[in-house]
Amino acid sequence: MSVGASAECRIVRRRDPEKVRSDGWHELGIFAISVDDPKLTWPEREFIEQIGDRLYGKRRENGNGDGKGK
Repeated sequence: MSVGASAECRIVRRRDPEKVRSDGWHELGIFAISVDDPKLTWPEREFIEQIGDRLYGKRRENGNGDGKGK
């Protein structure tokens, strides 16, 4: 079988990110959440930010990893 033929046989389906997060919570007791998730209320976003800061330190303001902190 040629390389091209073998590549055609593989169908990769990307899992829905929301489903991955849901499965992680239900199966492993962990969750990943964006502090900007629109499903959260303002107090919930603030709480998530506080937990993240406590566990991992303050976020970088511009989010590009250049080391310039808030």
